[in-house]
Amino acid sequence: MGLFRRRKKAGAVSLDRAADRADLDHLETFVRTRRGVEAFIEPRTTVTETTVMLIADDGEWTRRRIDGPDGARRFAYRAGIPVYDVRLVGYPQRMRDYNERRKRRPELF
Repeated sequence: MGLFRRRKKAGAVSLDRAADRADLDHLETFVRTRRGVEAFIEPRTTVTETTVMLIADDGEWTRRRIDGPDGARRFAYRAGIPVYDVRLVGYPQRMRDYNERRKRRPELF
């Protein structure tokens, strides 16, 4: 009957999807159409895979999945932009300022 048998633990299951070509296309377009873009690697969590946040010189930002920290570094190298680990340097003030401007005047964005 097996009432007291222990169940085998299933492997860690991520509910998130992996990075795909559409993610990379979006990131490449963002870099091409903005000035002063920098990449910030965000670590994998229990909910999401590794992501990269691109932040332009005016604070506008975008976030997409990427194939691990090494994939983010390769992307930044190919795009010719600086890359940082967000756990070490945090997010730049210009991103917070941009978010505040969007909150105060959403009709402008």
